[in-house]
Amino acid sequence: MQIILLEKVVNVGNLGDVVRVRDGYARNFLIPQKKARRATEVALKDFEARRAELEKVQAEKLAAAQGLGERMEGQAVTITQKSGVDGRLFGSVTNMDIAAALVKAGFAGIEKAQVRLPEGPLKAIGEYSIQVSLHPDVVSTIKVVIAGDLV
Repeated sequence: MQIILLEKVVNVGNLGDVVRVRDGYARNFLIPQKKARRATEVALKDFEARRAELEKVQAEKLAAAQGLGERMEGQAVTITQKSGVDGRLFGSVTNMDIAAALVKAGFAGIEKAQVRLPEGPLKAIGEYSIQVSLHPDVVSTIKVVIAGDLV
């Protein structure tokens, strides 16, 4: 399916690009999330009329994400979980736990999908370097300290 991107999408394209993607990806994700629109003649004309407005909105989102990223860069978040004597956790620390800790620390608007855990959930006590994707162009690195609560 051919679509017009209404914002930058990682590994797909930039604002205004007309790209071909799989039908399901367009119908189930991009179009409902208002990240894209079907590439018809009417839609192309409408997009060109609104292009300046959309670029302005994207620039504002990028500036807000950069400001939050600068504040967040290098911050440390401590999460306490029940653990055994050997340092392994009962359960794990997921991206949802990290996002909740960031919101509690004063970084409003962080969602679990923005927290990147490439090796999966954290299952041991320690200090980890985690990336938070605030915008396709803005990625901040934070430190997550997992403290054990002996049972």
